[in-house]
Amino acid sequence: MHLVSSSRLTLWCAAMLAAAAVAGCSRPQAAPEPLRSVKVFTVSASGPTLQQEFAGEVRPRVEARLGFRVGGKIVRRQAEAGQHVKAGALLAQLDPQDFRLAADAARAQVAAAATNRDLAAADYKRYVTLREQNFISGAELERRETALKAAQAQLEQAQAQLSAQGNQARYANLVADVSGVVTAVEAEPGQVVAAGTPVVRIAVDGPRDVVFAVPEDKLAAVRAGTEVVVRVWAGSETLAGRVREIAASADPVTRTYSVKVLLEGARQPPLGATVAVLPQAPIPSVAQVIRIPTSALRQEGRGSAVWVLDRQTMTIRSQQVQVASADGNEAVIASGLAPGMVVVSAGVHVLAPGQKVTVWQDKTSALPALATQGAGASAPALATATLTSATR
Repeated sequence: MHLVSSSRLTLWCAAMLAAAAVAGCSRPQAAPEPLRSVKVFTVSASGPTLQQEFAGEVRPRVEARLGFRVGGKIVRRQAEAGQHVKAGALLAQLDPQDFRLAADAARAQVAAAATNRDLAAADYKRYVTLREQNFISGAELERRETALKAAQAQLEQAQAQLSAQGNQARYANLVADVSGVVTAVEAEPGQVVAAGTPVVRIAVDGPRDVVFAVPEDKLAAVRAGTEVVVRVWAGSETLAGRVREIAASADPVTRTYSVKVLLEGARQPPLGATVAVLPQAPIPSVAQVIRIPTSALRQEGRGSAVWVLDRQTMTIRSQQVQVASADGNEAVIASGLAPGMVVVSAGVHVLAPGQKVTVWQDKTSALPALATQGAGASAPALATATLTSATR
């Protein structure tokens, strides 16, 4: 009996050791993947955004770039940026010394030419008298007459050169041709400039334009003659305008078209003011469109796709969509979605097809509900919950 009990005990111990060994060699089960919370929204159709707004700048209709008609060194500049000048106002001056010397040389040449002319005239007069007395031939008189004409021509040439040098001296003063506001100064005293180099820019008084850039896909809203509303950013003032000019080609860098709007009315905003331009183009009849946040889109293959949530099973599936256009943070969907679908709007790059998810809710919005529940709970219930938690 004792031997039988010992053998049974031995077998039981061996079985326990084998079970322990098997349990130690087996792999522990992996923890289930936690459910991800996702933000979702319900797809709905809405009308397209028809009102467009562009940022523009108020500029003069005509802007003159004034420069000296002769070259030289600038010794004084009277014009300042932002200053209003009238026609005839002195803007800048060149060093006039060289022009004065040239004018003096031209006057000396005039005096010399006048002396030669007077001498030729006296000779001609004397030879006329001699010819009347038949002391000289007619050919000799003609030579004296030709010499007088040459001397007269040299005098006229010297006088013309003197007038030109006088103009050169006057050109050393840069004078405003028009009335307006000095918008820029492009040369300073001490600088040597060539003839024609812009020194001062003046915005001519008169009508002003609003200039803004339009992308190629929005160009249809700003045809020539389109009425626009101009709103000054510095205030709530609005002005009426009309598109008067559209650039024939796009800017090579920005690939946008420059548009100029003529402001109507006597009241004009200040130069350089920033304004908002709202084209009043006729609104076409456009069907309802579907818009979704661009954060909901992801690349799948060669196209775009979104995650669609199945409310029954709380799982997601991939849905191919076709994007028609993008406007800011929203994308217009041409096909692939229908109103009523629930689409994931955030965290789309960490999800997988068929994955179970939960709908994320803002915790701050849940706080009032929790507070209400806590206030309405009875003291015995709270005590029971505390006791249960302590027991666990």
